[in-house]
Amino acid sequence: MKYPSILLVLFSFFVVFTRESNSSETFTQCITSNSDPKHPISPAVFFAENPSYSSVLEANIRNLRFNTSDTPKPFLIIAAKHESHVQAGVTCDQRHNLQMKIRSGGHDYDGLSYVTYSGEPFFVLDMFNLRSVDVDVASKTAWVQTGAVLGEVYYHIWEKSNTLAYPAGICPTVGVGGHISGGGYSNMMRKHGLTVDNTIDARMVDVNGKFLDRKLMGEDHFWAINEGGGSFGVVLAYKINIIEVPENVTVFSISRTLEQNATKIVHRWQQVAPELTDELFLRLIIDVVNGTVSTQKTVRATFKAMFLGNTTTLLSILNRRSPELGLIRSDGTETSWIQSVLFWADMQMGSSEKLLLQRNQTVTYLKRKSDYVREPISRTGLESIWRKIPTMTFTPYGGVMDKIPSTATPFPHRAGNLWKIQYGSDWSEGRLTNRYMDLTRELYQFMTPFVSKNPRQTFPNYRDLDLGINSHNGKIMSYVEGKRYGYTYLLDLVAALRGAGASPN
Repeated sequence: MKYPSILLVLFSFFVVFTRESNSSETFTQCITSNSDPKHPISPAVFFAENPSYSSVLEANIRNLRFNTSDTPKPFLIIAAKHESHVQAGVTCDQRHNLQMKIRSGGHDYDGLSYVTYSGEPFFVLDMFNLRSVDVDVASKTAWVQTGAVLGEVYYHIWEKSNTLAYPAGICPTVGVGGHISGGGYSNMMRKHGLTVDNTIDARMVDVNGKFLDRKLMGEDHFWAINEGGGSFGVVLAYKINIIEVPENVTVFSISRTLEQNATKIVHRWQQVAPELTDELFLRLIIDVVNGTVSTQKTVRATFKAMFLGNTTTLLSILNRRSPELGLIRSDGTETSWIQSVLFWADMQMGSSEKLLLQRNQTVTYLKRKSDYVREPISRTGLESIWRKIPTMTFTPYGGVMDKIPSTATPFPHRAGNLWKIQYGSDWSEGRLTNRYMDLTRELYQFMTPFVSKNPRQTFPNYRDLDLGINSHNGKIMSYVEGKRYGYTYLLDLVAALRGAGASPN
């Protein structure tokens, strides 16, 4: 088994040499003296004794597993209201040799943007107040601060045009910072690539507290922050490409149980979904209905589609390529792109688009893991998997994902992958945590024969501490240090193996 030695090599590359703390100056004095006098930092600083500390900390916690009395808490939160507050935080983090956790939306599945288990004091740099979205329709670009959530980005694009869109995630409360710096994907990725493929500039604070854009940081550094943003500094904003979409798109969601021939349809889906026209994204969700994982259950396969075209064309494609699905005209709904965002977010189509501006959401206990699949699974294999379900989401690759080189960005999962799997368990009571964690881990272990090997790969945005890699102890690494230790050239390997990173989310 080679992985332990590989991990040791990676950890050796992650060593970061930090300055000794200035014992004559407190951290608070440091951030105060290093912030812009025109924009005082004190209103953005929350110690544990502050009455608003808990509400600020908990506002962007999306997983109740990390909101317990035993969860390590930051000694301080900087809820930055100005770019100078970020600069002060980075400068004093380095000077006082502290751990800094960077948070935008808080959706990181294992809580790494606001929790550490090293036992060392840490603080959270919360970006949620830095959330401007500046759309330029003429150039089809936008500058988006990393504290914005995806729903805000979608809404402000739609305000300017109903035929422009942004290829990013389906959950509107995901933070831009974490989404892009982990790669990001959308239901249009087979046509337009990953979110990170549509990033053309960035503004950041580097390890020395300097403001940089793409020109100032250089192309190697810019390459490195696209899926490794929090490793080389704090990204303040990204300049993104906005893509054209039809005035109307088509969506549908249909379900089939095992009694309705789901196994045959899923088996066919494997052959078809990665090879469909680039304009069609056909996701598969496997879950259990009419029971639980420990009682009588019915396995259900739900097929959810996004098509950049009309219903007639969609029917023609799928009834020719996958007649087993039995799609009929009434299954499809033609709608605007912005209303399709509501559909994918499980909101009622026809509702106000302003729903996308809401940052709050229902919070549960959860665990996620992921895999990539490079060869179709046999029907016998599928039937064995049905006995292990919590929930599995299959996201098809192919299309333009097969054409973008694996070295174009630090995100390496391109050609050769048929689809990505997300394993998921959600529960509502803390006493059930061990049970559901075990179920998810058991399913992941069971899937070993069916997924990528040597190495077994995972999606960087789905951070999973079970995999045991944690990026350089929460410290920011300068680009020079990264080059010195070969970090830039290891990013693709890290992304393939890691379940945790320093990217904000």
